[in-house]
Amino acid sequence: MSEQPEASVRERVGGGAGRAAGGSVRTRASSPAAHTKSEQTRALILETALRLFRERGYDRTTMRAIAEAAGVSVGNAYYYFASKEHLVQGFYDQIAEEHRAQLPRALSGRTDLGDRLSTTLQVWMAIAAPYHEFAAQLFKNAADPQSPLSPFSAESQPARDAMIELYKGVLAGSDSKAKLDDELAAMLPELLWLYHMGIVLYWVYDRSPNAERTARLVARATAVVARLVALSRFKVLRPLVREAKALLSEFVLVEPEQRAGDGREQQPRRRQESQ
Repeated sequence: MSEQPEASVRERVGGGAGRAAGGSVRTRASSPAAHTKSEQTRALILETALRLFRERGYDRTTMRAIAEAAGVSVGNAYYYFASKEHLVQGFYDQIAEEHRAQLPRALSGRTDLGDRLSTTLQVWMAIAAPYHEFAAQLFKNAADPQSPLSPFSAESQPARDAMIELYKGVLAGSDSKAKLDDELAAMLPELLWLYHMGIVLYWVYDRSPNAERTARLVARATAVVARLVALSRFKVLRPLVREAKALLSEFVLVEPEQRAGDGREQQPRRRQESQ
């Protein structure tokens, strides 16, 4: 990640850590000027953390080191971000915020679903590109199903819901919307979010120049996805669509609490079987 001018660094404020900590980080500030200073401090801490994660690695970077490099007290750093995990969530939210801001203009005038999907992913990749070299360090923590950074965790639900809403908009502006089977239309935004996550995973570990292989994957895979969506409107494929919906609803598109509940229910049975 290249060094950013101080003004631009302070203008970029993510929204996740304060939310994940249970509320707004601005509750102590009462005036607009105080709000701005609070946001600047928070953004500075986040950008400093990202720089140190890249230089030292996520595991070797402490909150104390981040506070010292940012020129704030350790207590102040913890006030804005309760942990390193919340810092990473703030990073995710910063990218998502920029993605939502840039997408309407990028999609303007595009109605073909495949074109809209590929453009959505290309815009995300362009925004995330400066962080590519250390993305794998961050992802290994998100890959832990017990981590609050997991895309399937309860803590990540606001970010997950926001991305699903984004794909609802991508779908709504396409010429395929009116042709979709009602059942598929209801679940497609979530399926597209899963597809997005699969592309992100491939991008994280893509070491080709400028992630060129991921760009080619997006172009080819998105064309296939759009074709499958178009074919789903034929009645002969409705049973297959319903079966796919049932599988995804039971095993993938479930709330984190339900997944945890399933695991707790299965443990006693496994213990009984071993006795």
